[in-house]
Amino acid sequence: MSSHNDHQKGLLITAIGGLTLTVDIPLIRLADGEAWTILLLRTGTTFVATLIIWAVWRSLSTNAPQLIPGWSGLVVAALYGLGSIAFITGVYNTSTANLVFILAFTTMFAALLSWLFLKERPRPLTLAALALMIAGVVIIVGDSVGTGHLFGDLMALCSAFMIAAAITISRASGRDMGFTALIGVVLPLAVAALMVSKVGFQVSAPWWIVFNGAVIMPISFFCLANGPKYISGPEVAMFYLLETVLAPVWVWMIFAETPSRNSLIGGAILIVTLIGHSLWQLHEGRKRRATLAVSHPA
Repeated sequence: MSSHNDHQKGLLITAIGGLTLTVDIPLIRLADGEAWTILLLRTGTTFVATLIIWAVWRSLSTNAPQLIPGWSGLVVAALYGLGSIAFITGVYNTSTANLVFILAFTTMFAALLSWLFLKERPRPLTLAALALMIAGVVIIVGDSVGTGHLFGDLMALCSAFMIAAAITISRASGRDMGFTALIGVVLPLAVAALMVSKVGFQVSAPWWIVFNGAVIMPISFFCLANGPKYISGPEVAMFYLLETVLAPVWVWMIFAETPSRNSLIGGAILIVTLIGHSLWQLHEGRKRRATLAVSHPA
């Protein structure tokens, strides 16, 4: 009964995190500012909110997780920080649809890195899904050649790789990295502060990005980081897909930004492949648990 409740709790926590994350890009766009100013406000408010939450948690409980657990935590924080810089750069240099479709590649990058460094050999079906997703990304990126979006697409790909590397190191270390992704904003915060001092502070509606950094980022990243404590990786990955599906819808509704035909084709390949692969992994996981239950009855 307890494990069933834990599973339901995990699904609820991760669903909250995934749904909250879908408004990140629309809020960045609504703030209507220069990229470095947006990065400064987003990371600065996230950092302050994280320290306040952690301080309150620590004052109420002795079990508060470390902000940065050891050297592995430091590397993970740096990777999340670099991923954040690449992400904001992507927001300003490609369409929202391209950005979130390419970011969906994070899951497959994680599978590839786990194979290379953790010796977790993927199943043939995972390799087939990886090949399909590469084809989807090639269609999206190929559509951007000559449009000025190619740099933004490559930044989205870099961001996906950095996050996948951070997830892989987190899994290898076995440490609690709940706050580490949020503390990782220190690196982009420092870079943004330096750049804003040179180009000036430029933002039309700062309240949108302050709300994003102080509320949306801590809720979404903390929930998504805690999900794997209760549910499987494939289930968590499916909730990350909410941003891939919903963010372009919000942007289309607010800004009337319509994705190109090739972007929709490539995005559809990515989404269908990821959902199909995640459902297959869930089915395999249930089969393994059922086999264990039969071979080790209570």
